Amino acid sequence: MDTNRRLLLKSGGSLGLAWLLAARPLNAIAATGIPQNEFKAPQPFSFDSLEKEARRLAQYSYEPPVNPSPNVLAEIDYDQTQRIRYRTDRTVHVGNADRYPVQFFHMNKYASDPVRISLVEGGQARELIYNQDLFEIPSGHPAEGLRSGAGFAGFRIMAEDLKTDWFAAIGASYFRSSGPYNQYGLSARGIAIDTAMSKPEEFPRFKQYWLEASSEPDGGMIVYALLDGPSIAGAYRMQTKRVMQPDGVYRVVMEIEARLHIRADIDRIGIAPFSSMFWYGEDTHQEPRDWRPEIHDSDGLAVLTGNGERIWRPILNPPHAMTNAFSDRNPKGFGLLQRDRNFDHYLDDGIFYEKRPSVWVEPLDAWGEGAVHLIELRTDTETWDNIVACWVPKEKAKSGQRRVFRYRLSWLDDIPFPASLGRTIGTWSGIGGPPGLSYNARPAGTRKFVIDFAGEVFEGLGRDSGVELIVNCSRGSISGIATYPVVGQRHRWRAMFDLKEAGIEPIDLRAYLRKGDAALTETWLYQFFPSSV
Repeated sequence: MDTNRRLLLKSGGSLGLAWLLAARPLNAIAATGIPQNEFKAPQPFSFDSLEKEARRLAQYSYEPPVNPSPNVLAEIDYDQTQRIRYRTDRTVHVGNADRYPVQFFHMNKYASDPVRISLVEGGQARELIYNQDLFEIPSGHPAEGLRSGAGFAGFRIMAEDLKTDWFAAIGASYFRSSGPYNQYGLSARGIAIDTAMSKPEEFPRFKQYWLEASSEPDGGMIVYALLDGPSIAGAYRMQTKRVMQPDGVYRVVMEIEARLHIRADIDRIGIAPFSSMFWYGEDTHQEPRDWRPEIHDSDGLAVLTGNGERIWRPILNPPHAMTNAFSDRNPKGFGLLQRDRNFDHYLDDGIFYEKRPSVWVEPLDAWGEGAVHLIELRTDTETWDNIVACWVPKEKAKSGQRRVFRYRLSWLDDIPFPASLGRTIGTWSGIGGPPGLSYNARPAGTRKFVIDFAGEVFEGLGRDSGVELIVNCSRGSISGIATYPVVGQRHRWRAMFDLKEAGIEPIDLRAYLRKGDAALTETWLYQFFPSSV
């Protein structure tokens, strides 16, 4: 995967659509700070015509993008990119003035494949032509050598004051939102192809975007995108809006429809994929790697299965690359979440890990059989994304197929959770056996796990209420099971057990709290590597 979170990602493409020319100017363009002559002539546009182009592309061999000025862009490194500023007086307003302000990313060494961007209104689209006057470029900067019409690296939707953005699309098919607390973290992708397999991963790219204000009241902005890659082409419609919740926290909601046309057989196609970073957390900070207690953009995978079971799987930084598949039929939701919102658990006052958004995927159609894949790669730094999650259909994508997937993608603080269930709020592990004994007196090859659950479901329950911990393991043996309410903590319940290891392969653990025949909590899953005992 090797996606650098701190550098700008590689971006994509050029496109020649055979649209007929239309005559009238667009009101949306008239409302921008960009002269009319910096847009191309209007052309008819619709989602159906975009899919028609994707279908056409899929019938031919893939053509890689052409870098417009490779020598120039090679000189625009990270530091030089930071010196380029988009001119605020050239901000484009999609729809009525000040409604959805958009600015554009300049191409650079790390985003050298040109992206074309158009505005849409009333079924007509006009493409914005790149020129240096859109940007503040210092004298003598290498970007002065880039020709007019070269293209962009991507775009971003700005806040009303134009000081921050809340949505950005740049690099391959990557896009992301700053979410509820105005802090970027994990990224979403249009598609994932052959991720974490023995063969090289394929990174299709969004080669052209079309931006349109929704005609619905408070319907947000619609982002259309043309996907192109060696094995696939596709048309995307992503209706994007920023919603203020009753508690005063923003939520960014995207209704996405992907119409995919398969160029060549694909061994593993990932739907609704996103990538994140997990270096270490509360359970895995077992050596002094950094002064901060925890460093991660996400701390767990949540799944709402087709039969209604809720699963929580803490994310790990494994000793080697691991892929776990959670089989399901017609899943109701899945996502990578940042549940821990306590500043004191991170102590990072620069990039605020406790403010990183969570992402939740809700299929809008029956997706059939498949599995949620969680891919965890080993990392020793916070610079690189090392976590991927996506839905992988059981049916492989074959050349000539058309596949359609519709889903809601929400960037939020936390997912809706039923009051009838407790959720996992912490996982810890250490040497097994009774506490207080010296290390040498503890049983060899034994690990103690402690899980804390919280929720209103525990109201009125005590040690004698018949609450029991149900836990099992794929190998080894379980002992020392205990569960009880945490003294002085309302609605917080603790569960613990010892695992006696067996063999050297990873051990899968599964646990939840039960009272009678009723589950009181979501299902906690964990993967333990015996070598860490």
